Amino acid sequence: MILTIWRHGEAGSAATDRLRELTDRGTEDVGFGCHQFHSMCEERGIPQPELLLYSEWVRTTQTAEIIGLAFNHAPRKRCKALIPGRRPEDVELDLISRLQQEPALQHVLLVSHQPLVSALVEHLLGDYSQVPPLMPGALATLEMEVPAAGCATLRFSAHPPNFEAQF
Repeated sequence: MILTIWRHGEAGSAATDRLRELTDRGTEDVGFGCHQFHSMCEERGIPQPELLLYSEWVRTTQTAEIIGLAFNHAPRKRCKALIPGRRPEDVELDLISRLQQEPALQHVLLVSHQPLVSALVEHLLGDYSQVPPLMPGALATLEMEVPAAGCATLRFSAHPPNFEAQF
């Protein structure tokens, strides 16, 4: 299974954290990131995302909408395990449940927030030094047999503004 963990794009200010919207730069970064991500997957023989899960907060919903336009065959679904305050183990349990229902899923893409996105990458890799903390708009693509602690390998990560693949 391939799992891509994508942090929402740069967001501005709002009355509450939950309502923060993407800035123009955040929107542009995610749009360009989609183009680069598509190329990185093609170059490595990685299937396109088949499912897009996202936190229901405004900036992650907007990020998921942009990604969803680029990968329109992948259904988008809100996921409570991806909201702020959740733990990597919560995401792990959600993924296991989804894979039991749809065992043929090859590539799932998650859109969430810091510190969860970086904690999840570290949790699944079992290594705290392979991927720097994901800045707004950044992503990491992992490969694993099962979503569990220390069971993943890094395929690549990429960060705005250039989204050049890092290994």
